[in-house]
Amino acid sequence: MKEGFRQSMAWLHTWSGLLVGWVLFAMFATGTSAYFREDITLWMKPELHQAQTHAVAPAEVAERAAARLQAVGDKSPRWFISLPDAQDPTARITWAPAPAPKGDKAPKNQRRRFDSETIDPATGEPMAKARQTRGGDFLYRFHFDLHYMPAIWARWIVGVCAMFMLVAIISGIITHRRIFSDFFTFRPRKGQRSWLDGHNATAVLALPFHLMITYTGLVTLMFMYMPWGTQSAYKGDEKTFFAEVFPSSAGDAKPSGERVALAPLGPMVAQAMAHWQGTPPGRITVNQPNDANATVIMTRQGGSTVSHKQPVMRFNGATGALLGTSGDELSGAMQTHGVLYGLHVASFATPFIRPLFFLCGLAGCAMVGTGLLLWAVKERQKHAKALAKGGRVSFGLRLVDGLNIGAVAGVPLAIAAYFWANRLLAVDLPDRQAAEIAWFFKAWGFVAVLGLIRPTRGLWQVLLVLIGLAFGLIPVLNAFTTSTHLGVTLLNGPWPVAAFDLTVLGLGLLFLFSAWMLHKHQPKPKASKVAAQRKATAAKTAAPAPTTVAAPQADKPAPSRGQPFLDGDGLAEAQGS
Repeated sequence: MKEGFRQSMAWLHTWSGLLVGWVLFAMFATGTSAYFREDITLWMKPELHQAQTHAVAPAEVAERAAARLQAVGDKSPRWFISLPDAQDPTARITWAPAPAPKGDKAPKNQRRRFDSETIDPATGEPMAKARQTRGGDFLYRFHFDLHYMPAIWARWIVGVCAMFMLVAIISGIITHRRIFSDFFTFRPRKGQRSWLDGHNATAVLALPFHLMITYTGLVTLMFMYMPWGTQSAYKGDEKTFFAEVFPSSAGDAKPSGERVALAPLGPMVAQAMAHWQGTPPGRITVNQPNDANATVIMTRQGGSTVSHKQPVMRFNGATGALLGTSGDELSGAMQTHGVLYGLHVASFATPFIRPLFFLCGLAGCAMVGTGLLLWAVKERQKHAKALAKGGRVSFGLRLVDGLNIGAVAGVPLAIAAYFWANRLLAVDLPDRQAAEIAWFFKAWGFVAVLGLIRPTRGLWQVLLVLIGLAFGLIPVLNAFTTSTHLGVTLLNGPWPVAAFDLTVLGLGLLFLFSAWMLHKHQPKPKASKVAAQRKATAAKTAAPAPTTVAAPQADKPAPSRGQPFLDGDGLAEAQGS
């Protein structure tokens, strides 16, 4: 602390942000897209774009869904029914695989997949077979589960990065004494000063959001990061704890073996809506259907409150009698956890608030990206003299430059490639959803390798143009591959498809504008210095060097092929380094 408290916080802010900044950027980018994951999923399933959009009573939808489940999964031990809502006009049914016959031993660690269908709420019939895709769920899961690794490892990595992020935000507030006044100041073409102004502006613009989203992200996985309280209170019985905290996911008694017809779901839905003042269930879980021990669990549809925890009603599946309710009145701790969780996932957000969350997420991406680039710009200016004399950048700076390109340019291009793969891959391709995800990582890996090989200003320009075209041409791709292009959706819907096309078009224009600005403000050597250097070079080759005092050298030699170039007006690059 010899340098003072504020200076120590500046050091902490720099390194806590830099060391995990590349992972944080990927988390912010994919997490921001998750605010519209249902809309993304709908866009990526064009076969469902013609779904019925007129209102159907929730009780009728539940009855039709149950009838369909009786036809396709009557031996299943568990059913799930997702009722239509404002974001998804379709209904979805999911059923667990039937138990394996006695004596048939399944391989250990082999997870049995659930089956699912999307049905028309008006008829209960399955809709046109949609292409296999993870849709927006992949981007949502990636921002906290990553991919190609065990989920528990990924969540620990994400949690550590989020803790670093929280430290970086708090130390940044302490460090920038004039942070709010600097928010209204932007000085373009000033090198490090411009990057710092941009970093401050994007940070302060959505500062409450940044603090909220980082802290609540840790809260969502608090039972994994800090399990000691529950372990002590429940003596290690985690199943009982989760059954009390999350009643909708609790298991039920084993099947009795006595087959009893499932009671109609319509009256149960009507009773639940009356109890919840007209709010319908969002999810219905049927445990042990067609058995004497069957139970039906109805969870209220979200959006009516900020809290993510919704009340639950339990019914006897054989008789339809109400067994009990839970969650109508939560304890202070439960309500706090539910509100913080709800703030993170924005389950309460209206069509007007959700875009605001999305814009704040984009500001978070810009904050992390400008912070990473700012470190590289500052480090180059420390070695300005050595670079001007033809020196090479250090391995550490070159590595950071390459990782910056791999993250800040690689992740957006990977997301765009994911959308392109959805339309270009064959619809009947085996394991199609895995192929889409593979193209996400192929594009990301391609950019990362390029960045590590040649982290130059020219590569930034090329990649920004490529990203802009990749996003901006998605509506054109949609027009050539489906009948629900902007000319149709803007007039007749579905509106989420139109909103998706307009959003990616706006992102494409933003990246193209960034590429144009980078080209426009590309630093150029001064003509007088170039002429002076050429004159001095010609004099040396034409006559022997004088034995008296040598002619003065130019202050800064002009950059040439194979030499580094540094200028305060923009990003510096080391050609050939």
